[in-house]
Amino acid sequence: MNIIHNCLDKWQSTPVAQQNALIWENEKGENKSFTYGELFREVNRCANALRSLGIGRGDVVGLFMPMIPEVVISFLAVIKIGAIVLPLFSGFGATAISTRLSDASAKILLTADGMIRRGRKISMLKPALDALKDVPGVKQVVLVENTGGQRNKLNKGRDHLWQQLITGFPDDSETEVTDAEDVLMLIYTSGTTGKPKGAVHTHCGFPVKAAQDMSQAMDFKAGEIMFWMSDMGWMMGPWEVFGTLLIGGTMVLYDGAPNIPDAGRVWSLVARHGITHLGITPTFIRTLIPNGTAPLSRQNVDSLRMVGSTGSPWDPESWNWIFNHVLQKRKPIINYSGGTEISGGILSGNFFKPLKPCAFSGPVPGMDADVVDENGRPVRKMVGELVLRKPWIGMTRGFWNDRQRYLDTYWSKFGEIWYHGDYAAIDEDGLWYILGRSDDTIKVAGKRLGPAEVESIVNSHPLVADCAAIGVPDEVKGEAVVIFCVLKEQQERLDQLRDHLLELIVNELGKPLKPREIKFVTALPKTRNSKVIHRVIRAVYLGKDPGDLSSLEDPLTVDAIRQAF
Repeated sequence: MNIIHNCLDKWQSTPVAQQNALIWENEKGENKSFTYGELFREVNRCANALRSLGIGRGDVVGLFMPMIPEVVISFLAVIKIGAIVLPLFSGFGATAISTRLSDASAKILLTADGMIRRGRKISMLKPALDALKDVPGVKQVVLVENTGGQRNKLNKGRDHLWQQLITGFPDDSETEVTDAEDVLMLIYTSGTTGKPKGAVHTHCGFPVKAAQDMSQAMDFKAGEIMFWMSDMGWMMGPWEVFGTLLIGGTMVLYDGAPNIPDAGRVWSLVARHGITHLGITPTFIRTLIPNGTAPLSRQNVDSLRMVGSTGSPWDPESWNWIFNHVLQKRKPIINYSGGTEISGGILSGNFFKPLKPCAFSGPVPGMDADVVDENGRPVRKMVGELVLRKPWIGMTRGFWNDRQRYLDTYWSKFGEIWYHGDYAAIDEDGLWYILGRSDDTIKVAGKRLGPAEVESIVNSHPLVADCAAIGVPDEVKGEAVVIFCVLKEQQERLDQLRDHLLELIVNELGKPLKPREIKFVTALPKTRNSKVIHRVIRAVYLGKDPGDLSSLEDPLTVDAIRQAF
C-alpha cells in the first residue's frame, strides 16, 4: 500500500474530486484553493519532476518550507514516488537543518527563498545554503520563489527553480507500489540530551493513526474543514495533511503570524473559510485574553464544531475563556495529547463524555493507556507515569539508525510496557490529566510535583501572561521550585506581586511546596507550537549547557532567562 492511493488517487472518479482539498491564506490576506482534482494533478507534476532528477524509492528528501501550498504538494509527491520525506521546521537555523539532513542521508532539499512574518521578509534560503556546506550528500536543491529577489544566490550546477522545473511535465503519474510497512517519513524530535531523534513512520502507520484520531475522537467528517495551527516540521502539520485527505475533508494552511493585523485574525480565518475544527495551543489563547472579546465578536464563528488543543497544558482561565466565549458553552474543547512517536494522541476529549476544565475524557480509541507507579502498578487519584500496554497502528517503528536509543527511551523502564515520559492522573470521575514531562517533574521532600500544577495557579493571576516552573537542587528538600514569570505589562511593585503569587501557591499546594523564588522575565524558551522547554530554563539557571536549541522558535529567549540573574 502506498498511502497516496488513499489520500488522492481513490477520490478522482468520485464527486470529492470537485471539493476543496486545500485552502491557503497568507499574512497579506492572499488566498488560493485546490480541489482534490487540482491537487492530484499538481502532485503528479511534482512527482514527475522529482523522478527526472533521479529521485526514487527509498531516497530521503528534505522539505524546508513555510506553510504554502507547495509544501503540501512536495510532501505528497515525495511519498507518491516511494521516497522518504523529511519535513523540517521552517524556523530552523543552519545547524539544525544540517544535523537532520546528514543523519538521514538526504539526497535533495526542497526549500523556499523565505517567508513573511509581521510584514518582514525572513530568509530561508540563507540558512538552507549555509546548512548544505556541511551536507555533501545533498546534490540538488529545488527552490520555491515565495518572497522573491534571491535567484542570484543559486548554484547553477545544482539548484533548480520550482516553477521552471515542474512546468511542462504531464499531470498524470503512476503512484509507486510500496509495501504498507515501507518508510514514508522521518520526523526529528529533540530530546533532553543528545542529538535529535529521527522517528520512523510507515505508509500504514502515521497516516492511518492521524485519520483514526481525527475521525473517532474529533468526529471530523468528509466535507468538513480543519485548521490546526502548526508547521510542517512539527507532527501536527503532516497529521493535518494525512487525516483530512484520507477522510475526504479540507485542510486550511495559514502562512503568517496569527495575530496580524490584530488579535482577531484566527477568528476571521474561521469565519472566512467556514472552519469546523480549529486546533490551537493554550499558550496562544493566553495572548488573546488581554484583548477581550471584541476581536471575536466582530466575526461569525458559528461554523466551529469544536476547538482542539495540543502542545501545552491548559490553565482554567484560558480553558473557560474559549468554552464560554468561542464555543458558547455548547460545543466541546477536545484536549489532545500524544507525540511525534505516537503519530497522534494517547489521550483526548470527545463529543459525548462530560468535560472538566483542563481534563481529557480518556484514551483515544485504540490506545491501551494506563497510569502506573514506579513499580508499574496501576494507580488512581494520584500522580503516576503515563504508559501504553499494547501496540497501536501509529507507533514509531524506531529511531533512524539508532535502535538502542529507541529501546532505552521507551522500553527500559517497564519492560514490555511503553513508557511515554509524561506524568498523568485519573480523578474520581474517570477523567484524565497530563501533569507535564516526568523528566521535568519536581520532587520536593519526596512529593512529586508536575510543573503544570504550579503553572496553572500562577497563570490564573490577571497580571500574568505566562510562566514556567522548574525544579532545582536543594540540600534540605532534594529539590526546590523556581518560577519564571512573564507579565502582561510592566509592573512597578514586583516585590508585592511576587509575595502575592507565593501566597497563592501556598494556599493551593501547601507551605512545604512554597517556591524558593519567582523571577520575572520578558520571554520563555518555546517551540514553534508554543511548548515551553523546561530543560533549557533549568540548565541556564544552573549554569549548564542548555543543549540542543534547534527546536526553539526564538533562541534569543534563552538570553531572557540569563538576564533574570
